[in-house]
Amino acid sequence: QVQLVESGGGLVQAGGSLRLSCAASGRTFSSYTMGWFRQAPGKEREFVQAITWSGDRTYYADSVKGRFTISRDNAKNTVYLQMNSLKPEDTAVYYCAAIRGQFTVDKSRWNYWGQGIQVTVSS
Repeated sequence: QVQLVESGGGLVQAGGSLRLSCAASGRTFSSYTMGWFRQAPGKEREFVQAITWSGDRTYYADSVKGRFTISRDNAKNTVYLQMNSLKPEDTAVYYCAAIRGQFTVDKSRWNYWGQGIQVTVSS
């Protein structure tokens, strides 16, 4: 069992930065691929970025390429999402997630989810 708790969200102006953190419980954190998804009002939850258990490979959505960076610290059981050059369209609830198997953007296959945290980007 893995429990995920997000932090670091809030309100920021367009062009600004935020760093989200996701603290995981459980001794097997390092064996999971970790990811971030987001859901804007009235829209489906969508994939943002993911990182393999070793950190040697990352995946990202085209919409955040060059602006967001995912990283992880297995010693601290924490995954991060550094968000730069934020845009109003980045406004959403951001969710941390974990998957045991191979990476996929199919959110139905991810095993564990955090409760979500609000990120609001003002224009």
